[in-house]
Amino acid sequence: MLRLFLLAAALIGSLWGATAEKKVPILCYHRFGTEVVDSMTIKTSAFTEQMEWLKTNGYTVIPLDTAAAYLEGKVKTIPAKSVVITVDDGHKSVYTDLAPIVKKYKIPVTLFIYPSAISNAKYAMTWEQLHELESTKLFHVESHTYWHPNFNHEKKKLSPEEYAKFVDKQLGGAKKKLEEKMGHEIKYLAWVFGIYDDALLVDAKKTGYEMAFTIDRRHAASSANMMAQGRYMVISKHTIKDFERMVDGTEDRMIPSKKEVLKY
Repeated sequence: MLRLFLLAAALIGSLWGATAEKKVPILCYHRFGTEVVDSMTIKTSAFTEQMEWLKTNGYTVIPLDTAAAYLEGKVKTIPAKSVVITVDDGHKSVYTDLAPIVKKYKIPVTLFIYPSAISNAKYAMTWEQLHELESTKLFHVESHTYWHPNFNHEKKKLSPEEYAKFVDKQLGGAKKKLEEKMGHEIKYLAWVFGIYDDALLVDAKKTGYEMAFTIDRRHAASSANMMAQGRYMVISKHTIKDFERMVDGTEDRMIPSKKEVLKY
């Protein structure tokens, strides 16, 4: 009788493990500096405090690629307290201010880059700097469209034919350019301004992206649309207590009306 009970328990456990939802908190940053010069800049001291909090509380920063494989069922397990760090845009402060901290803590970071700015805009990094960061094996470049557009605005002012070409340039053109410049496959996309719709989700998948990420404030989850996974945008006003609520899932469990809404 005991044997039958144990067998039944094992079967139920395996079925539960196969169907249980998998979740991972993914954080999104933009700019870094010793002082807060705008709402999107995080003080390097604040970022360091956050990394110390993760370390003290038993969290492991894992690569985005590992988290994606876990959500897709390609990887069975990850550390119990896993978190992913991503940085959008390619601002030069990633190279000057963030990189030393990343090297100190030896944490993996994904950079979502729009190639039109690289080696072009004064505020952005160069291709050489991106290659240098990737050579550390701690940074990895992925796509943030071609030139950081507002899809809603473009859809209103362009004809359907023009808009289709525009979307192809932003999604496919960015993927191709980044692959040429960085020398590796580009699999992931971060939606600019967090803007997406059903058609764009389909377009992203058709373009060849494996997964895409929003700034909807929720954990990335195995039950979610793979082209619209959640992230938490972390900005200067967030305290360490706010940070804790993002990472431990407290904010994710809040009813929608209670959740923070952040926009650019």
